[in-house]
Amino acid sequence: MAYAGLLGNIANYYIKNACQARRKQFMAHSVKVIFGFLLMFSSLLAGAQTLKDTGKHEPKTIYLFSGIGADSTIFMNLDLPGYHKIYINWIPALPAETITQYAARIKNQITVENPDIIGLSFGGIVAVEVAKLIKVDKMVLISSVKTKNELNRIQFFWMKLGLYRIIPGALIQRTNFLTYKYFGTRSPNDKVLLTNLLKDTDVSFFRWALKSIAYWDNRVPPERTIQINGTADRVITSRLVHPDYRIKGGGHLMVFNQADTISAIIRNYLRE
Repeated sequence: MAYAGLLGNIANYYIKNACQARRKQFMAHSVKVIFGFLLMFSSLLAGAQTLKDTGKHEPKTIYLFSGIGADSTIFMNLDLPGYHKIYINWIPALPAETITQYAARIKNQITVENPDIIGLSFGGIVAVEVAKLIKVDKMVLISSVKTKNELNRIQFFWMKLGLYRIIPGALIQRTNFLTYKYFGTRSPNDKVLLTNLLKDTDVSFFRWALKSIAYWDNRVPPERTIQINGTADRVITSRLVHPDYRIKGGGHLMVFNQADTISAIIRNYLRE
């Protein structure tokens, strides 16, 4: 009996130890499984957050049309964080084509669907015609017009008579006290900007633009568009336009010399 009892105790000891070992193995395996699941779940959350952040910070594309034959220099002070700005390059105009026909060719530079567009001066007129041909999300016209009714009819009456043909090229490409006053230059920086813009003007394109504006016939204001004009603009007569925003004292170069005010208006509009 004593021997049998000893054997029973030994058996119970090994059984107990075996059970404890299995319990430890089971607990260790369970911990590994739980830890692995938590690690996988954390990775999924991190990946989802990364995708979310990537989409959040991806800049939206906005296309900018400058004035007659001008480059993007005039937009240098425009502050639009979070936007990828693409400047439309003017292409040579065909002698007999209208603004509508010209817009049909230059719109090929726009490769993004439902873009935002900014049009300055003559660039705003072209942008209005482009918006008839493609779907535009939002458009901003600066120192420009929505329809032909906002143009100075007397000015373009003379253009229809061919006055643009007799304007000397040297006069178009040079600045003087009259051009400074006409464009509303305020500072030495304004004068340097205007001098460089006019110096690089394509005379043939300039003459074509004046003629085409004289025959522009748009009568329907574009949708999803805001218009910003200056009260001191001599190129686009203030009393003839009906903008959403009037910049007090703003001349035709206000996108350059009052860029802070205009940038704030555009940012607020694009965020709506």
